[in-house]
Amino acid sequence: MLTICQYLIKTNPGLSILFVTGSPMIQSFRIPERFDYIKLPCLTRNENEKYSSKYLEMGVKEIVKMRCDLILSAIVGFNPDMLLVDKKPFGVNEELEGALNYLKIHRPWVKNALVLRDILDSPENTIKVWNENRYYEAIDSFYDLILILGTPEVFDSRKEYLFPNSISEKVRFCGYIKREGIQRGRSEVRSEFQLRDGERLILIMSGGGEDGVYLLEKYISGLEYAKNDLNVKSFVISGPCMSESSRNQLFQKVSRYSHCRIIEFTSNIMDYINAADMTISMAGYNTVCEVLSLRKKAIVVPRVRPVSEQYIRAERMAKLGFFRSISPDGITPQSFFSDVMEELNLENRHALLDRKLDFNGLPQIASNISECFQ
Repeated sequence: MLTICQYLIKTNPGLSILFVTGSPMIQSFRIPERFDYIKLPCLTRNENEKYSSKYLEMGVKEIVKMRCDLILSAIVGFNPDMLLVDKKPFGVNEELEGALNYLKIHRPWVKNALVLRDILDSPENTIKVWNENRYYEAIDSFYDLILILGTPEVFDSRKEYLFPNSISEKVRFCGYIKREGIQRGRSEVRSEFQLRDGERLILIMSGGGEDGVYLLEKYISGLEYAKNDLNVKSFVISGPCMSESSRNQLFQKVSRYSHCRIIEFTSNIMDYINAADMTISMAGYNTVCEVLSLRKKAIVVPRVRPVSEQYIRAERMAKLGFFRSISPDGITPQSFFSDVMEELNLENRHALLDRKLDFNGLPQIASNISECFQ
């Protein structure tokens, strides 16, 4: 969403954006002109997809009520021409319902657009959740536009999620979001790791890190099986949302290996993806777009439960040849490291990456938003 906002501001000189988010890392990103944000109290999800307070000693009802009030106050005070909503038509625990009703009654000229990633979850689970949470009803009643950040060739949400005609008519497939923002050149970043001629760099990342411990542990443990003369260095990014105890354990493990380095977070992830010879990651939307934007050799180890979003994305894109997908179930450090070396040495992967994937997401989002006001 921040990338979308940055592009809209860049291409619309008269535009101002107020960004409302629960992200604990928003202050770490570069903020463009004509842009400001309101930070909501953080929520976190457990394995059963239930929410609770991440930091404050408050019940979920109280913290959601606080978020509702902040969102409504922001809308009343900022008086936007458009509300752009990420993923959940009613927000978390229906926190947006009051604001949507306010706009419909008091400011009916405001346009509402829902932004959806290419894949939400399995069709079975998504249809169930959308019916239980009245999301189809919400889109019918409140939204003018649905912007899908993907292509129907990979996943057609209209068919997979049984959108009725009234909702399908609001859908615009925008393509994937091409990630840019490289700050330092490839050679400069590689010199940071003191790479010699012939040495290769593998980047291992787990997104936010809340559920990426498994992936990082398997890779770091697999370093035991690296030959002493292996010309590979590893760079691990644990993620800002990983628990402190898990992060400390990983940092301690990495300290045993001179050819491996670990940090918690960087706001310049594209610099390191660009410098790497291969990436290893989960299959979240943002990470996949970052890796494929730079046509990197990649292994993805998708989250497979409780939500199937990453598994479906990894399976569909791996079949199209964009990367190698490995199920997390049953992998061992030794087998995983062997797969990593095999992929790293694969000669024809870049030829497969020449297959075209629509990365015109940002200009198409801007175009569809402009059409709303014509």
